[in-house]
Amino acid sequence: MASVLNSNQKKEFDQKGFILIRNFFDKEETSLLQQASYKDKNIKKHLYDRKDSEGLITKMVAWNHPDDSIYGTVARSHKMVDTMEHLLGGEVYHYHSKITAKEPFEGGAWEWHQDYGYWYNNGCLFPHMASAMIALDKCTKKNGCLQVLSGSNKIGRIDHALLESGQVGVDLRRVEEAKKHLDLIYCEMEPGDVLFFHCNTLHRSDKNNSDKRRWTLLCCYNLADNNPFIEHHHPNYTPIKKLEDKEIKKAGLKFLNPNEAAAFLNRPTAPPQLKTSSGELFRK
Repeated sequence: MASVLNSNQKKEFDQKGFILIRNFFDKEETSLLQQASYKDKNIKKHLYDRKDSEGLITKMVAWNHPDDSIYGTVARSHKMVDTMEHLLGGEVYHYHSKITAKEPFEGGAWEWHQDYGYWYNNGCLFPHMASAMIALDKCTKKNGCLQVLSGSNKIGRIDHALLESGQVGVDLRRVEEAKKHLDLIYCEMEPGDVLFFHCNTLHRSDKNNSDKRRWTLLCCYNLADNNPFIEHHHPNYTPIKKLEDKEIKKAGLKFLNPNEAAAFLNRPTAPPQLKTSSGELFRK
């Protein structure tokens, strides 16, 4: 196992629900990911909109299966998969990946939520899931870096509802109470940094108030023995063919082929079990 974390960092993740690893990808690897995000026409073609409560838009694109592209190679690299297996305590599989794109002055906010607020409704029985957010650009308070409530992973899953904007949000009474006990952390990142966070960690982000874009690549994983029992738009257990880290640079600027198994997802919808909320519990 080629996890980059030591035992103390694993304890930190368990206690806080997240850990930020600086320079997880070296300069050459980071440059390839950045160039791909600018040059890959299929990424731009398949971006879809997610509005916030003000009508501002964050663009996204998602896919299920990692291929031999630069993105899939990163998601299958030993250092990524082995670190996730270290954090979750067993074999993982790739649940999906996505790019979130906040354009200058236009990128919208994300409401408070837990990823397990979605994934529980997809039939994942246990919260044995986590995400790795890779900074493609500098992420700052001004351009809408991720915010987390440290230790909120220990609260458990909170009720979520479909908001009028189309986003899924959490019961804000719980968030406000949690803020009295937990530290709010702004996860400012440099390109190549990776934020690993648990699926029950409460997180959000502000709109992009800067003249710089804020793009991130997220690779999401599920424990192999947490196979969903409900059929949905993300995959059941599919073994990962791990790759040596050197394969990232060998992949170069190879992009996702939308005609292969790793085809882009259509705009995913919220789980049908989530009811639309018109009440104040889920809105500011």
